[in-house]
Formats: sequence, structure tokens, C-alpha cells
Amino acid sequence: MSEERLITVAIHTYEKAILLKTLLESEGITVALQNVNLLQPVVSSGVRVRIKESDLPLALRIIENSEIFLPPKRLRDAPKIDPILVPTDFSAYSVHAARLAFQLAASLKTSLVFLHSYIDPFRTGNLQLTDALSYDAIEGEDQILMEKEVEQLMDEFTARFRSAIKTGELPAVKFVTEVVEGIPEESILEYAKVNHPAMIVMGTRGAGKKEKELVGSVTAEVLDSCRVPAFTIPEDTKINSLDDIRDVVFFSNLEQEDILAMDSFYRLFPSRAFNITLVHIPSKKERATTSEKGVKKLLEYCQAHYPAYSFTIKEVQLPTIVEDFRRIAQDQRIDLIVTPNKKKNIFARLFNPSLAHKLLFHADIPMMVVPV
Repeated sequence: MSEERLITVAIHTYEKAILLKTLLESEGITVALQNVNLLQPVVSSGVRVRIKESDLPLALRIIENSEIFLPPKRLRDAPKIDPILVPTDFSAYSVHAARLAFQLAASLKTSLVFLHSYIDPFRTGNLQLTDALSYDAIEGEDQILMEKEVEQLMDEFTARFRSAIKTGELPAVKFVTEVVEGIPEESILEYAKVNHPAMIVMGTRGAGKKEKELVGSVTAEVLDSCRVPAFTIPEDTKINSLDDIRDVVFFSNLEQEDILAMDSFYRLFPSRAFNITLVHIPSKKERATTSEKGVKKLLEYCQAHYPAYSFTIKEVQLPTIVEDFRRIAQDQRIDLIVTPNKKKNIFARLFNPSLAHKLLFHADIPMMVVPV
């Protein structure tokens, strides 16, 4: 019987590879290092940390811990799940996104942080800040009044949720509010970088309005740059509850990061019986035989490791990806789109400006982007 194949979970300098090896082995995972300079190990760069394929889910849970290189006893004492970040501009679609965020937070047993970012009009001149706020250039006491008005809008925004919790319409999830000065996308990304939320949940304009609205560019920047899962909810979506999400499209190009993204997604929704359609996007150099084998292996892996989900495969082609996706959407129900953000390959192909607008930002389908 052949030995189980090894897969690479990380590529580090020699020192970090040794730390990661020690950490994983302390949790019972066998680790092998590859590409080590045997004469001078400390100068090795690009050392591959390799483990058995069957150990991957456990290894991912260890590696993705924010305090990866602390002693193992600290990992076992890791704090509970971080809050979910919900950026808001007080609009109706922000309210809809917030309601879903309450359900997500209850499911994950965590809390919420509502974040509103406003731009100081004293520095920008005449400016439409949000649907609710518009100012000419002001200074002094007027600026203080503006800050108070923003705080009041946040209080009014959250008051409806307190009322819904009292009536049992929403789960009793704790939440706090943050009001900061700054460009919205920069404020969201900075908050996520410093505080590491479990997820970002954002409402977006409907398909016909996104090109004309600031929120479109805010959403694009957050999806492209954020290093935590981001869940976007269009205002015209028919999804009103997590229970409405059953059919999910997951984009893949048969790289190891796809499994990392699927594992992250599964840990967010481990008990939901999703129907997952794995949509394979081949690379320009990918051979048909290689693609067929890779798709089959991915399907088998997902069926073995994520038993709560059912899986099927669909193919699209790069030259006709938009048309192919629309055909899939016409042929079957799609409640959620999931794609890994790898900073290369699939995300670069999907999220260039033209494809982003045609394929995703013009679809009133919720979307989750998972960084890997």
C-alpha cells in the first residue's frame, strides 16, 4: 500500500518553518521540511512545510490562528470567535445586511461591531457624505455639530435592532458601535487590520445602481484587499435569512488555496446542508486531461471532508466566462457566490474592473470572498 501523499501548507524562511513544524508536531501532526540547505540551513529561503493530506483540516485550524507562533498551550487557550464587522451608511440596504449579520453572529456565538466612517467636509468642501448627510465646508462649532449628528444617526440606526431583539424578531446578539473619520474603504480595512474581525458583512446597492454609487468602489476595494472573509448582500436580493441560502456556487481553479478557502467556509457554516456547485475556471495553459483529473480529485476531496454539503461540478471557459456564468444562473438557483481571494490567478481574472461589474457587481446575488 502506497504512503499517503504529502501536501505543502506553507512556504517560509528556515526559522519560521522550524517554528511552524514544532507547533504542528506538538498537536500530533507529522511534518516534513523540503528545500532546506543542508550545509547552511539558516540561509534557506522558500522552505516548504509539508504534511499528510488527511491532516490538512486540523493543520488549517492551527495555522489560521492569529497567534500561530505562540506556545501550544496558548493556542489551546485561544479566545472565543472575534466579532463580525458591519460597515454601515445608515441606508436601507445596510439595515438588511445588519439583520443577516445578527443571524450570522448568533450562529457563530459572537458579537457585532457597527462601523460608520464619515469624511470631514472642512477638508473636502461641498460633499454628499451619505444618503442622510450632506454638508458645505464648515469649521469650528459646526464641525462638532456634524459629529453629533453622525452619532445620532448611528443611535437611530441601532435603536431598531434593540427593538427587534426585544420582540424576538432578531437573536439577542451583543453589539457595539464605532464612528470614525476617514474614507470608508480605508477605515474598514484599517479596522480589520487592527482588530481581526471574524468576518465583514456589507450591504450594497442594487445591480442597476452600483456603477453610480460610491459603495460600489468601497465594496470592490474591501473585497480585493481585506484579509478576513467578506460577505456582501445586495439590496435587491431575495435572501432574507440564512435559512434561505441553500445553493452555493464556489469558484475554483484547482489550486491548493481552493481547499483552504473551502475549509474556512465550512468552519463558518459547518451544520448547514448546502448544495455546492464547484465552478472550475481553467487557466490558459491547462490541459483538458489535467483539468478532468484535477476536478475529479477536488470533488472527491470535498465529498470526503465536508459531509454536511453535497457537491457537483460545472465548467466555464475564460473567453466566455460571463456568458457561461449567466447560463449557470439561468439553469439553476444560486443563493450565494463564494470565491477565494488568492491575490493571483482566479481572483485576478475574476476581479478586474470589467469582469467584476459584469459578473458579480451586476448580479443581485450575495457573495462571500475568502482570503487565502
